[in-house]
Amino acid sequence: MISSAELKKLYLDFFQERGHKLLPNASLIPEHDPSVLFTTAGMHPLVPFLLGEEHPLGKRLCGVQRCIRTGDIEEVGDAWHLSFFEMLGNWSLGDYFKDEAISMSFEFLTKALKIPAERFSVTCFAGDDDAPRDEESMRAWEKHGVAKNRIHLLPKHDNWWGPAGQTGPCGPDTEMFYHTKDVQEKGTDEFTMLSSAGEFCEIWNDVLMQYDKTADGRFEPLKQKNVDTGMGVERTVAVLNGADNAYECDTLKPILDKVISMAAKGTAETNRNARIITDHLRAAVMLLGDEKGVVPSNVDRGYVLRRFIRRSIRHARLIGITGKFCNEIAKAAIDVMGGPYPEVRNNSQRIFDELEKEEEKFSATLDNGTRLLERKLQLLEKSKQKVLDAQSAFDLFQSFGFPLEITVEMCKEKGFSVDEKGFDSLMKAHQELSRKGAEQKFKGGLADDSEETTKLHTATHLLNEALRRVVDPSIRQMGSNITKERLRFDFNYDKKLTDEQVKKVEDWVNDAIKAEADVSFEIMSIDDAKRLGAQGVFEARYEKAVKVYTVAKGDKVYSREVCGGPHVKNTRELKHFRITKQEAVSAGVRRIKAVVG
Repeated sequence: MISSAELKKLYLDFFQERGHKLLPNASLIPEHDPSVLFTTAGMHPLVPFLLGEEHPLGKRLCGVQRCIRTGDIEEVGDAWHLSFFEMLGNWSLGDYFKDEAISMSFEFLTKALKIPAERFSVTCFAGDDDAPRDEESMRAWEKHGVAKNRIHLLPKHDNWWGPAGQTGPCGPDTEMFYHTKDVQEKGTDEFTMLSSAGEFCEIWNDVLMQYDKTADGRFEPLKQKNVDTGMGVERTVAVLNGADNAYECDTLKPILDKVISMAAKGTAETNRNARIITDHLRAAVMLLGDEKGVVPSNVDRGYVLRRFIRRSIRHARLIGITGKFCNEIAKAAIDVMGGPYPEVRNNSQRIFDELEKEEEKFSATLDNGTRLLERKLQLLEKSKQKVLDAQSAFDLFQSFGFPLEITVEMCKEKGFSVDEKGFDSLMKAHQELSRKGAEQKFKGGLADDSEETTKLHTATHLLNEALRRVVDPSIRQMGSNITKERLRFDFNYDKKLTDEQVKKVEDWVNDAIKAEADVSFEIMSIDDAKRLGAQGVFEARYEKAVKVYTVAKGDKVYSREVCGGPHVKNTRELKHFRITKQEAVSAGVRRIKAVVG
């Protein structure tokens, strides 16, 4: 048996021995990235360096990163899909490329993990009008002894990454699949079918960034070719230990066992519902326990967190878990995750408090929804109808968070049915609108480094320092989000800023702008950065060499902060700074929105 900790050590040791420098684990909340709500992969903190900036640690990097992905949330509950997971990764920033990346992948799988070569298959990009078939990757796999019938060519939908926005770095990827059963696929169609059935589990993906998608839709060769690889910890541990699902991993099994011990129903659906509760509450614990402090709300990250918690409560009701239960599951999750992520244990009280508040709110919501459904059924009874219309069922879902299965169950108990097909149509229409809205909101792309966001990024550094100078020297950043229109900055402070304080902060930043201060950076050791007084959450994010940006006019330093960029060259480019709004985010955390220009 192999544990998650053992797998992570094996992986990181393997790549460090091959010249890769170890990256620290970053927060689940991306810094200065308006395109995504959460860190979805280990490459997120590396975006500026994938685009060509010099990384302080060099061209070869490796690490393990906690991630949140919500695109497949409806699939959670099956064997392999997870919302929160840990991702192992190694990166080449313009150093090695396809042949060496695949060679190291194959060596780690077959020698370090001792997986028989005949137990996995690979996929490569099949080619299209934008880019040719990935012959290099195919030849590399064949060179290492992977049989041709286990090298499958798939289209862009399956074997292509990016660009994350409308333009930028992108390229083919090659994926490695482990056979959970001793099967021999006879061709690509059978491989696809067996993968869908869960008999092949993807455990590694080598993303091979070799193109730049231009604004007019062309794919041009990149000057700096990069490799971005990823291996899911939970999936890999599960399959190495002979399991057929990720929930047998040591960072999920104790939580799942706790959920099942509290369930009152032993139906065929218990396992799926218990998996959803396990995944969602572990994800909620990791978000609530994050050093940047996400709390439930009706927008953005807070909304996703609220959805995790409320979906857990809904599915708990389906397997007979009633009353408050979230904190019991959270304790199990903290026991498991508090070792590698001590901030989760340190913030346990906040986790318990927020989960309890959310349970109280949603319990009342469920009660109100139940009363509304009962009234609708009484009206149907009077009119001698036996089918609840789709719109009523959808209104219960949208307004009260009633999943369809609860509505169907309650109707069945009273002799009614539900127009489930009509509900599905309304749901699909709703999801399409939501998808289009999300695409519009985040269409700027990953790490948008436009002129507007670059200015606002530099202004954020000045705002951060102004708050410490004018309001309270203990203030520190709790979160940041930048779009082309405005900056949003969260910081620790327990009361509303006065009008006088707001004016003084604005004046301080505008003085730095009027001074026409230069913006420069140096790569230095972490100790030197601390000695210079550079701002940064050092214990959580940085190791060894770091990039320190300084805003200064002569000997007068306005800001000095550890950061990866991008920045303006001189503060004169900002023209004018203005705070547009301040508000409370949670207990002890406030938010400022501001603009420049």
